[in-house]
Amino acid sequence: MEFLKLVRKRSFLSELTYTALNIGLAVAVLLVVLYTESVWFAIVLVMLSKWRVFAVRPRFWWANVRSNMVDFIVSVSIALHMYTVNATSLNESSKLLLLAGLLLGYIGWLLFIKPRSKRVYVALQAGLATFLGMGALFTVSFNWPVSAVVIGAWAIAYSSARHILSSYDDEMHTLFLGLAWGVFASEVSWLSYHWAIAYPLPIVPHLMVPQVAIIMTLVSFLAYKTYDSFYHHAKIRMNDILMPLLFTLSVLIVLLLIFNRVGTAI
Repeated sequence: MEFLKLVRKRSFLSELTYTALNIGLAVAVLLVVLYTESVWFAIVLVMLSKWRVFAVRPRFWWANVRSNMVDFIVSVSIALHMYTVNATSLNESSKLLLLAGLLLGYIGWLLFIKPRSKRVYVALQAGLATFLGMGALFTVSFNWPVSAVVIGAWAIAYSSARHILSSYDDEMHTLFLGLAWGVFASEVSWLSYHWAIAYPLPIVPHLMVPQVAIIMTLVSFLAYKTYDSFYHHAKIRMNDILMPLLFTLSVLIVLLLIFNRVGTAI
């Protein structure tokens, strides 16, 4: 009984320490953005928080980097969005409200979404990495060379695709499908770079959501459901993908034919 009590006590202390460290990281990222007014220091802080990736033998570094890329993309994207909010001309109360929302979202990611290993959570992790990553990339890359944007989009798409594919017992196709999805995202990003459209948020018109982030997230979701159907049934069943297909097409039609008229070039 004493041993069980000791194990429970250590488990509770470990969970408490884990929670405190993650909340501390999220708060530290926000404070760095607020007081330095530079996103680079926040990105460095995020990179330092990943020290365990390299706390192993060098031959395991690349595998650890790949497995942590989705978390890195989400963390850096949130830091970039914090910086964007802080740099807007909003009044201080609105800024603090939005920054608090991003802070709570980041804490939720670190504590409740990132640690989950069920496939539905893995898909959610990949989807958030795609949406936040593409959104952050096209928010800050308006004066970047197109090659840098294409490479960034490829890295986000490849990492997200590999993340969800690794939850299946199909290692043979993981690399090929991940690379193929990265190439697809690169082509979409190249087109979006030359035809950049963003939609202002209803409550905060100063902040905009790039169209490409919405499109890539929707198409990625459809691709995931298609692969899931093929994996389980050795063919793509229409019943499995009909609703995701109709939803994706409906949103794309609304975005491309209606909202483009009110969209704003980035």
